[in-house]
Amino acid sequence: MFRIGQGFDVHQLCYDRHCVIGGVMIPYEKGLIGHSDADVLLHAIADACVGAVGEGDIGKHFPDTDSTFKDADSGVLLMHIWKIVKGKGYRLGNLDCTVIAEKPKMTPYITAIRENIARILEVNFDQINVKATTTEKMGFVGRKEGIAAQAIVLLQKTQY
Repeated sequence: MFRIGQGFDVHQLCYDRHCVIGGVMIPYEKGLIGHSDADVLLHAIADACVGAVGEGDIGKHFPDTDSTFKDADSGVLLMHIWKIVKGKGYRLGNLDCTVIAEKPKMTPYITAIRENIARILEVNFDQINVKATTTEKMGFVGRKEGIAAQAIVLLQKTQY
């Protein structure tokens, strides 16, 4: 049995915050605003995972009204989500995701991001694909006001 989930997230850029994408600190003059560390990519992946197993969205699991998750490491949050997925008897087939940003340029960090995601999801590097694109200077991403990410996961049942 296979399950597919898709996730999307967006966060606004601002000064005086770190820019963490895919669990990797990206050197940039701006960072992302959010209740947690605002890791837009890991949030999209978490949403894809919970969506695939019918468990709502990450807001259900980590509400921004709960101070417990203030400035939380999104890698830790994704680990929690992954335990839910495994508890339902699924493993990752593959993950394909896209970071949508004008700046910072993501290419130098893609390998480190893939390695980090593979570690969190307990899979091989080649099961994770991360790409980056821009919006050709259009919209809020093009104006460098925010960064978006999308993710699609294929889960495979391990227990019947």
